[in-house]
Amino acid sequence: MHILIIGAGKVGYFLAKRLLAGEHVVSIVDKDKDICEEIAKDLDLLVINGDGCDPHILQEAGIERAQVVAAVTGEDEDNLIICQVAKERFNIRRTVGRVNNPDNERTFTELGIDVPVDATKIIAKIIEEEVSFSDFVNLMSFKRGKLAIVRVDLPQDSPVIEREVKDIQLPPDSVLVSIVRGEEVIVPKGNTLLKAGDDIIALTIVGNEPQLLDLLAGKL
Repeated sequence: MHILIIGAGKVGYFLAKRLLAGEHVVSIVDKDKDICEEIAKDLDLLVINGDGCDPHILQEAGIERAQVVAAVTGEDEDNLIICQVAKERFNIRRTVGRVNNPDNERTFTELGIDVPVDATKIIAKIIEEEVSFSDFVNLMSFKRGKLAIVRVDLPQDSPVIEREVKDIQLPPDSVLVSIVRGEEVIVPKGNTLLKAGDDIIALTIVGNEPQLLDLLAGKL
């Protein structure tokens, strides 16, 4: 997959490094010439020094070949403009926008950014979960707020304990993505047995979260 990253700060750098390790084709754009030179020395990818809001710079970085554009600069206004230009001018199918100010997440969603990533909100929810001992947390929503990634911790009295995944009737348009069991991450299969204490990561339609919680944790 060809991925274009706008913003070569720490988030952009480590994102590029991880995607390269996954054998994706990656290019990156940043306004800071010194940062671009450092990344070009360290990583085997195309680095363009310029303003990612400029369509000509995006073309130089190969946006017409990209399947995904990730705008991860420190400025929400830039990230929003970049994603809109990518979708409206270059018909990019999937845009990911970093939300630095949580108050702007709704704007990103309303203006058609496929995946607004609000790290502050995700971290806060995880912290709140630990503090309140909650067994359910909505980690993230995307596709204009229609889909949600949720985490459910299976308590000892969960109705799905010791049941195989294939025998569990999930709510409509829901799927189990992964199971975190201690230090192990398990990709669930039909014969995977659920255990007490498992952390379940699931994808579901927004509005189905209560049904999913009731099914997996036995409570609303």
